[in-house]
Amino acid sequence: MYKMTCRTQGPVATNCYTVINEDTNEAILVDASGSTDSLLSAVKDAGAKLVAVLLTHAHFDHVDAVEKVRDIFPEVQVYIGVNDEKLLSDPGLNLSLAFMGNPVSVKSDNTVSDGEEIELIGLKIRCIEVPGHTIGGMCYYIESLGTLFDGDTLFHGSIGRSDFPTGNGEDLIKNIEDKLLVLPEETKVFPGHDSETTIGREKTSNYYFI
Repeated sequence: MYKMTCRTQGPVATNCYTVINEDTNEAILVDASGSTDSLLSAVKDAGAKLVAVLLTHAHFDHVDAVEKVRDIFPEVQVYIGVNDEKLLSDPGLNLSLAFMGNPVSVKSDNTVSDGEEIELIGLKIRCIEVPGHTIGGMCYYIESLGTLFDGDTLFHGSIGRSDFPTGNGEDLIKNIEDKLLVLPEETKVFPGHDSETTIGREKTSNYYFI
């Protein structure tokens, strides 16, 4: 059985998700921002082992807690899309200088590519690269749970910004149409900010796609 929780925290209210396999007591984290006391509360309450952090993209508000998480779970593996990796260590590209006034630099352990499938905590996770918000934004689709973690790509009734470095609005819209809106309509979409939605809802009511 799998349990998912969300903590909204950090400098710009980022949704950080925890998924726990209650049979093996292993956990993964999707994006990492803000206080680790709150961020890791579900993991600690379950007495689980955090095995991986999946980063949807490299912007500071999704990665600023990564190194603090690594201090607590030294063996954790950090994943990011191959084309976004370079942004992790560049405070200009990851926006940490512009928004926080101090540099954030993060290291990943693994990069993933579009269409790659990884297996963590007993789940098969398909990596779907959707450039546009950043050059290598990565969405994580778990078919068995009917769940998509999509960072700042697709929102309830909207899409992510594309005016930051490496962003491209036309690419973002086209890639969402080609890669996300083809998923089953009942797929639950868990974005990096604001409320959850579904693929079906966005296909029929999102301003950008109707």
